[in-house]
Amino acid sequence: MHWKEQLIAQAEAAARLPPAPLPEVLTAADPEFRKALVVCRGLPTAAYVELQSIHDGQPGSRLISACVPEGMTQTFLVDRGFVADSISARPRVLASTLPLAMAVELRRSPPPGAMTPAPSQGRFYGRDNVAIATQLRAAAPSEFTLFALASPNPEIGALVASAPPAAFSNSHLGYALTWYGLALALMGFYVAVLVRRYRKPIP
Repeated sequence: MHWKEQLIAQAEAAARLPPAPLPEVLTAADPEFRKALVVCRGLPTAAYVELQSIHDGQPGSRLISACVPEGMTQTFLVDRGFVADSISARPRVLASTLPLAMAVELRRSPPPGAMTPAPSQGRFYGRDNVAIATQLRAAAPSEFTLFALASPNPEIGALVASAPPAAFSNSHLGYALTWYGLALALMGFYVAVLVRRYRKPIP
């Protein structure tokens, strides 16, 4: 529990730091959950893949594009935001070099599990960054995904830009109370059965 509390505290402390240029953020001991400033050319009309996801209980897709930030040579995948399955509108795709300055949050992307379905028709079901970059015809990407904190496509109001909640939570105390409570209840039930079985009948 204390280990998990320390992880949560570190993530919250990193998220509270002010945004800084991406190259500077990457020099931190652990840049995950840090906010950064980047310039991505042509991002609002860049090619994208759709990643199956859920946001606030709604099924939909997160739109993922590739970006080589201004002044850098490393490719990063950019999560442009979530759009519900009930929305058909999508950003247009066309070549552009117009710069877009944006604030992002860095997150590591765990590889998809063995039971994750294979991508189909440009739609992915797990954050396989290498496969997504290959689909986008981009170079091997950084281990960090950049989550846009404001939509690169304000013309599509249904595209919600946000970083997902941290993938860990601290439920250890609740688990302990639940299991110890069950153990005590079972012990009480067992004692009651023994008392009833061996209690002498009253004459």
